[in-house]
Amino acid sequence: VFCTGPGGVWVCRANGEFLGRIILPELPANLGWGEDGSVLFVTARTSIYSLQTKTAGALPS
Repeated sequence: VFCTGPGGVWVCRANGEFLGRIILPELPANLGWGEDGSVLFVTARTSIYSLQTKTAGALPS
């Protein structure tokens, strides 16, 4: 599970166990998956960040 939170993007297991945090130069506001589902796009106040991940998020059908 990837979600925006205090200090960055939080990464957790489905059961809620905290795995880590992705720290960005700005506080994140929202996120979404793009490309083939392995690219995480994160919006912030003045920027949009794209991060290649080793996982795949859910894409709309």
